[in-house]
Amino acid sequence: HRALADAMESMANAMAQDASSRTADREAQETRRGGEYELRLERFMNNKPPIFDGGYDPDGAQKWIE
Repeated sequence: HRALADAMESMANAMAQDASSRTADREAQETRRGGEYELRLERFMNNKPPIFDGGYDPDGAQKWIE
């Protein structure tokens, strides 16, 4: 029975380690994605896009969109 208990404990530890590894990989991937989004935003803002001032101006809104 001891051998079976040891085998089950080893399997449980391996599964926990695998889950931990997958969590770390997922977090690293999300961090990379966040960095990519920041770079895209930075590139976009470097192009000095027009800024919406607010207010009601359908013609101005169309011009802003174009």
